[in-house]
Amino acid sequence: MNGELFARARAEIAPGAVHVPDWLPYDRQRELLESCRAWSRPPAGLRSVKVPGGGTMSARQVCLGHHWLPYRYTDTAVDGDGAPVKPFPGWLKELANDALREAFGPGTAPEPYDVALINFYAEGARMGMHRDAEEESAAPVVSLSLGDTCVFRFGNTDDRGQPYRDVDLRSGDLFVFGGPARLAYHGVPRVKAHSGPPGLGLTGRLNLTLRVSGLPPTGH
Repeated sequence: MNGELFARARAEIAPGAVHVPDWLPYDRQRELLESCRAWSRPPAGLRSVKVPGGGTMSARQVCLGHHWLPYRYTDTAVDGDGAPVKPFPGWLKELANDALREAFGPGTAPEPYDVALINFYAEGARMGMHRDAEEESAAPVVSLSLGDTCVFRFGNTDDRGQPYRDVDLRSGDLFVFGGPARLAYHGVPRVKAHSGPPGLGLTGRLNLTLRVSGLPPTGH
């Protein structure tokens, strides 16, 4: 709650897009942070991502299950050290489906989540408006936030401009988008430095984006 008089309420940001504040309990945030630290170590660890125009994303990234680079998936970190991508653990698949049921109801059918894109935002990092469109599956995207609060801009499916809506995503927040919102443009125009839980031990923001690739499994 961060000292607020009233808890933040869950909200449907657009049809198919749901924000659930404070979904991850603090202990689970700590556990997830330690997992992210382990995944970020080489081989196939945290790296900077170059975009086709020649620039470099300000948020750094590590992948699980399949390795993402603009704008396709591979089995190895071809834009990093070339090592095989780290496996996507079964418990993370369970967490993604728990999130799906939290967002859309207990009767929601499970999905075969198999990809995680983990983005680290140091102070000053941001993410331009984009769509998650490289997957062969239309399953919802599950987003989990750790550390500093960000301004998350959730837009429309036509272009990067308005209409869009800005939402503060804090540590422990869940955001799920699927159905008519699955291919909506979204981005992070700003991260609020030093706004995360003091005891978490994270300077910056981590975002875990869990997806269903629809691709054959990698050879783990």
